[in-house]
Order: sequence, then C-alpha cells, then structure tokens
Amino acid sequence: MPILDILSGLVTNIHFIFYVISFFVGGIPFGLLLAKKFAGVNLKNMGSQSIGATNVLRVVKDKHPVLAKKLAVITVALDAFKGIFMLFVGTLLGFDINALWLMAIMSVSGHCFSPYLKFEGGKGVATGAGVMLFLLPIETLIAIAVWFIVGRILKISSAASLSAVAALVVSVIVIHGTIPHVNSLTPLIVVVFIVFYKHIPNIVRLLKKEESKVV
Repeated sequence: MPILDILSGLVTNIHFIFYVISFFVGGIPFGLLLAKKFAGVNLKNMGSQSIGATNVLRVVKDKHPVLAKKLAVITVALDAFKGIFMLFVGTLLGFDINALWLMAIMSVSGHCFSPYLKFEGGKGVATGAGVMLFLLPIETLIAIAVWFIVGRILKISSAASLSAVAALVVSVIVIHGTIPHVNSLTPLIVVVFIVFYKHIPNIVRLLKKEESKVV
C-alpha cells in the first residue's frame, strides 16, 4: 500500500486521532502554567525542573508557603483530570478497552514528554494515577493508600510514588492475575516503565540516600 494511502487512513481513523489528542492533552503543563501565573516562577529553571506538583510545592513554598500547597493540590488534580477526561470521552464514543488503554499510555507519555516543552515534562505520577483510577479503581485506591503511608513515614515524594506504582502492579496481579478484559499486563507495564524511567535520577539519589524530603 502506498505510503500516502497509509497516512490518509491514519488521519481519518477516529482511534488514531484520539491517541494523538490524548498525547497533546496529557502534555499540558498545568504545574508550570499555574506557578508562572500565580507565583511568578518558572519551574523549568528551578528546583528539580519538573512540572509536577512536588516541584511546584518545593519552588513556591519559600515565598508563598500557603499558596504553594494550594497550587500543588490543584496541579495534582488537573494532571489527573486530563487523563481521566480523555478516557471518559473515549468511553462515551464507545471505544473498547484496548483503545482506552492506549489512550491512557498516550496521556501519560504526553505529560512525561510534553510536546509543548521540547518533549520534556513531569514524572507521570498524577496523570498515571488519573488514568489508572479510571481503568483500575480498586487497585489504584490501594496504591494511593500506600503512597500516603510511605509519604507520611519517609516524607520523600519519589519513594512514595515508586512504592505506590509497585503496589499497583502487585494489586493487579493478586486480584486479577492480569488486566481485566485485556488478558495482558503489557499496557500497565508500559505505563510503569515510563514512570520509573522518569524517576531514574530520583532512584539514584535514593540509593545514595541523597534524595530530598518534602517538609
């Protein structure tokens, strides 16, 4: 089949269109936008240079401690919502579970490799939590509980996040053995790989016991 015919088929394929939209919606850097708008700081030049809630809290708290907490909470909510929103729309359009999982992967990928930031971005935790809450609600609630407990004890954001991701995978395997209606763990493993990949610097610092705490 000529390459132009292949490209034409992709452009008119509703699933492909929504995969692309999911990537671009997932890439919206809410943390960066909120910090610039309300605190006048550029997250890409400060702290860990991540666009996520933890860096929002870390960077803004020195000047505006109360505002920092509010912006961090809003960032988490919006980063989670952008993944949930796309899956909700996909469900309304009657997409099957495999298409929804690919949309979830694209949403997390967009956040971690934002097309608006030269394919740099956040760690994928909040957006990942959003899509997983939609697709695997019980397992995600277990993971959130683990995140909260580890975060309270260690006060290290990356350790809490990575522990939650591990708890999610274990919960899925224990409860279902595999992803319901997909009969494979592959989509989940892809999301987990992306999140762990973005946390490599954090993992190195954790092993060296040099990771900063969130106070």
